Amino acid sequence: MQELESFRAEVRQWLEANCPASQRQPITPQEQYWGGRRGRFSSEDARLWYERMRDKGWIAPEWPIEYGGGGLSDRQSRVIRQEMKRINARAPLYGIGLWMLGPALLEYGNAAQKQQHIPAIINGETRWAQGYSEPGAGSDLASLQCKAEDRGDHFLVNGSKIWTTAADKCDWIFCLVRTKPDGKKQEGISFLLIDMDDPGVSTTPIALISGESEFCQTFFDNVKVPRENLVGELNKGWSVAKALLVHERKLMAEMGSDSPRKIVAPNEAARTYLEFDNGRIADAQLRSDLVDYDMQMHAIALTHFRGFEEKSSGVSSPAALVMKYLGTEAEKTKCELLLAILGSRGLGWEGEGFTPEELDTLRLWAMSKAMTIAGGSSEIQLNVIAKKVLGLPQPAEV
Repeated sequence: MQELESFRAEVRQWLEANCPASQRQPITPQEQYWGGRRGRFSSEDARLWYERMRDKGWIAPEWPIEYGGGGLSDRQSRVIRQEMKRINARAPLYGIGLWMLGPALLEYGNAAQKQQHIPAIINGETRWAQGYSEPGAGSDLASLQCKAEDRGDHFLVNGSKIWTTAADKCDWIFCLVRTKPDGKKQEGISFLLIDMDDPGVSTTPIALISGESEFCQTFFDNVKVPRENLVGELNKGWSVAKALLVHERKLMAEMGSDSPRKIVAPNEAARTYLEFDNGRIADAQLRSDLVDYDMQMHAIALTHFRGFEEKSSGVSSPAALVMKYLGTEAEKTKCELLLAILGSRGLGWEGEGFTPEELDTLRLWAMSKAMTIAGGSSEIQLNVIAKKVLGLPQPAEV
């Protein structure tokens, strides 16, 4: 495809000329730019890199030009990502709004909602939180009880959401709320956009075993939400939620490729930490596990490429439904393999005597377990694959 290769050459030239050298190395969590009213750039180079990408339309290259996107095709967007990865260019902007809400609004939002919120995401003006899970509604998300009473020109919201990532730092939150108490539970849910500064909204950070508080519980106490903040139809929010979950699961399927914490690759770790016998890893079991992992990752990469090509060609692909399960399980396998390779060197938590990569290994191992739960547990994903991809009979049909 000569046209695409010409585009690649243009992208490569532009990146070489516009990406500062300091933005071509692994990023730490403290250096990530998330936008919003509380957002701060870690350096002048980070600000410059963000502004150049924003002005080029490449913060969200597939989004329409009228909202600040690049108006590019999926294949062109993929070329940009590939060329950024080639020079180790950092992502200029992070955010749930960019990864998840924006695509859902482009599909389900009305003209006013798109005009208000999508440019604000690209311009770094708003940072979004996700209000899905509740203390009593996790994997069974449709059992949610956070209530929104229809008061005509507004909704009155009461209840809480949990695991709302960085909600204490966000400007807005998109929420699934119950607007119809009876009937089939999926049919009584609506999708609302809520300003975190509205009276009655509060957050409480959740302390994690790592010592961090990445998550929060968010409370709504008689919060008045304007009716124009309803996305899609009343009581039809489950359709919006499912569309958004596709993007969330795609994000988690790729979680290992752009982690702010960089740990050594299993093969590289093996060369550093394991004993060799005549050029082969002496431990036969670890040698076999490494080969299995390499073959698994190659197969996942091919499946991901197949799904991309089918989507770009307008073909409905089952690949997207399996990638979240495969990606998060592979990340868990990688972390478990690293712990086996590093031995006691992989059990450090803090202090001297360990490299930064060694200290991060145990934390990422713990997080890899969480990622097989977030966005739909692996067990839930297997049920989806069984039903939607394989067409297996459901329990009631057996």
